[in-house]
Amino acid sequence: MTIQHLDTDITYRRLRESDLPAAHRLSQAVRWPHRLEDWQFVHRLGEGFVAERSGEVIGTAMCWSHGSDYATLGMIIVSPEAQGKGIGRVLMESILDLIGKRHTLLFATPEGQPLYERLGFKAIGTVHQHRGTVIKPAVVAPPPGERIRPMGLNDRAKLVELAAAGTGLPRASVLNELLQVADGVVLDNQGELTGFALMRRFGHGYVIGPVVASSPERAKAMISYWVGARADSFIRIDVHDSGQLSPWLQELGLLQADSVVAMVRGVAPEPVPGMQQFAIINQALG
Repeated sequence: MTIQHLDTDITYRRLRESDLPAAHRLSQAVRWPHRLEDWQFVHRLGEGFVAERSGEVIGTAMCWSHGSDYATLGMIIVSPEAQGKGIGRVLMESILDLIGKRHTLLFATPEGQPLYERLGFKAIGTVHQHRGTVIKPAVVAPPPGERIRPMGLNDRAKLVELAAAGTGLPRASVLNELLQVADGVVLDNQGELTGFALMRRFGHGYVIGPVVASSPERAKAMISYWVGARADSFIRIDVHDSGQLSPWLQELGLLQADSVVAMVRGVAPEPVPGMQQFAIINQALG
């Protein structure tokens, strides 16, 4: 689909793989940390639109389907010199038309929240971004009888099950792609998995997420494992406020950088009682 915006001579069209270098430059212009490889990762899983003026990409928006009932959207960027002209709203409306009747989740900055509310989204929570370099991290031991071990190939089906339980969303396709670029550990209780945590390259260093567990202490044990494994490296983790990990992350040395509002248009997914996603994959995929 191509839309011609006559007032500003801006064309809106579907995002192509060949647009990713330009999209990467656009994200750099607004000081996002994403590498080109990070754009390629989210593009393999989703689709989107660009706003283009005189052959230059000046706006992006993407979405990702999670089964037949849910979608997430993100990577919504408008170049600094083109902001305030309604480009973001046209991109959002195009993405929402593409998503259709699916219940839709996003993470909004305080500046973007009013637009999303006008489009029918409501706030359902907060996610805090923590980042930094930890030289000598404190180690949190898992509960008695449980151990942290590297993820194995035979664990994948259980990880998909745990991820779905922690979010209320089908996660097979996302996790299968994520496991191509991430390392993982699991919490093993005599053969029964009680949680998992992934780490991968992202931006200026590494990102931890998702982290899914049945308790905050289990989540802390796996997070501290990864922080210790990457001591002296720049690490980012985005955690739900409901998991109450932010004070501990601050003490660990991963300082809170900013916060975004979790929003939904439609009905929010319901995790299985007793299981929670403490850290998200990213602010695109949730």
